Amino acid sequence: MTVFSSVDAHIDALVPSWLTLPDVAERLGLDITRIRPLIKEGQLIAVRRGENRVLMVPSDFIGDGKIIKGLSGTLTVLKDDGFSDEEALEWLFTVDDTLPGTPAQALRENRGTEVKRRAQALAV
Repeated sequence: MTVFSSVDAHIDALVPSWLTLPDVAERLGLDITRIRPLIKEGQLIAVRRGENRVLMVPSDFIGDGKIIKGLSGTLTVLKDDGFSDEEALEWLFTVDDTLPGTPAQALRENRGTEVKRRAQALAV
């Protein structure tokens, strides 16, 4: 996955809200210097947004002081399937009637097994 790509209007419209890297650091209780390695390691996706091309992370990826359970594994599966960051974001924030809801919502609701199963099925 490309580490810092920009997001197009379609994906920007799918993602309900975004956090800057300092906001992510604050919510996770980490020093700002720890956030970029998390992105580089594939535990989070960050894209450049807006006029100033600020690096941002979907706020749905952060919950209760930590990265939502199952996100890292799902991102790994999508990366292994050949998904770019943009394609992964699009998949995570597009409604899947079989879940129901979006894969990102399902991860937030601790339904990571179902999400990972669907992500693995994409490779077939």
